[in-house]
Amino acid sequence: MVINMTKLEDLLQKLDFECICGNTNVEISEVLYDSRKVIKDCLFICIEGANSDGHAYAKEVVEKGAKVLVVSKDVSLPPNSTATVLKVKNTRYAMAFIAAAYFGNPADKMKIIGITGTKGKTTTTYLVKDMLEKAGHKVGLVGTIEAIIGDKKIPASNTTPESFVLQSYFKEMEQAGCDIVVMEVSSQGLMLHRTQGFTFELGIFTNMEPDHIGPNEHASFEEYMACKGLLFKQCRTGIANADDKHCDTVMQGHTCTLETYGFSEKADLRAINTKLVTRPGCLGVAFDVEGVMNFSVEVDTPGRFSVYNALAAMAICRHFNASEADIKRALLEAKVKGRIEMIKVSDEFTLMIDYAHNAMALESLLATLKEYQPKRLVCLFGCGGNRSKLRRYEMGEVSGKLADLTVITSDNPRFEEPQDIINDIKTGISKTSGKYIEIADRREAIAYVIKHGEPGDVIVLAGKGHEDYQEIKGVHYPMDERVIISEILSQK
Repeated sequence: MVINMTKLEDLLQKLDFECICGNTNVEISEVLYDSRKVIKDCLFICIEGANSDGHAYAKEVVEKGAKVLVVSKDVSLPPNSTATVLKVKNTRYAMAFIAAAYFGNPADKMKIIGITGTKGKTTTTYLVKDMLEKAGHKVGLVGTIEAIIGDKKIPASNTTPESFVLQSYFKEMEQAGCDIVVMEVSSQGLMLHRTQGFTFELGIFTNMEPDHIGPNEHASFEEYMACKGLLFKQCRTGIANADDKHCDTVMQGHTCTLETYGFSEKADLRAINTKLVTRPGCLGVAFDVEGVMNFSVEVDTPGRFSVYNALAAMAICRHFNASEADIKRALLEAKVKGRIEMIKVSDEFTLMIDYAHNAMALESLLATLKEYQPKRLVCLFGCGGNRSKLRRYEMGEVSGKLADLTVITSDNPRFEEPQDIINDIKTGISKTSGKYIEIADRREAIAYVIKHGEPGDVIVLAGKGHEDYQEIKGVHYPMDERVIISEILSQK
């Protein structure tokens, strides 16, 4: 295998560093941050992770042939080591700039759109991709479900990948001819500097609710908001939801030009005259927009949050000359796997798949669907094993209060017994007068709600969303609800 060597000094031009030993006038074979993948003459970045610290492997990676180490604290090296050691304030921050330079700063050759917020990121990215492609752009996507580069789809392990992985995607997108990239930007990604090393053309703030607060995420809601706000110190133009009560706090100290959207009269792009739309097997919403754009639109997903997602997408796409026709068509045609995904099974009742897997998301979804006054609102869900019991109690209580019938089933039991999880959910639902049944096998539960669907029903399969597996005792078994539904219908 031929290895193209890279001059170290070319990777350090935007970095503040101290050369502890060795010198920077060397060439390296590759940039790595996983000690298991070290090769001769590589540059190794010592990253402090949740479970291990790359600094602890410094001696080992030099013995394996690493030529350069990037560190943020003192490390032990083999005797007589000739390795170059560069000390920086934060190795994750440094990695973002090194990675960008290593791949030739691909983000500088495209327009990068970053979307942050508690909810709405995934749906909005897909809407934007669809609108801009209808307008003639070639668009790459990075998000919770996958990264999309042309016809290539790469399943995601993080909403916002590590900076090195992100820059590798950008490079592929540039080579594939993309002129725009739309990506979800998580608070964790911002906190861990995964999006440093380039400037976003647009940064979007969707909304803010208490979430991701805990030992391995954010210490407080205030820290969570501050991390979201970092995007608006790293973009040229910010577009914010003017209706969100935390908007001013998140935008504090922003360095970008700011635009707004929402229902508020002060928003630059406003939704008015909202109307619910019901068709056989489908729920949607129609509204007019005014302000920086003026026309009527319809969205094939229900509720107020669908209006917000549509407004955010429109506010973005007007910057890239998307026409009214492109926007209208995308809002009716764009589909997001597992996000209020309507599956046509009958003209008499509506069935959808949604990723709602905590009480906040489930309450928002069920409250929205109740506005359509279904004959019955049926909610099928389970909770993941080896996770918070509180989530089970809360989701049980929410479904008991809002659904006319809850079907309690299984969802990634992991190393717990499904029945134990179901019993916890029942503890929550018992606080309400809601009717429920329990069917532990999720396939059987889905068959039950389809077979017993009544005219006017709205049925929600909640929790799995885009996931196509069931995790049981460390093994991922294939389970795609779309496939299950198709098989059930073929057996009728």
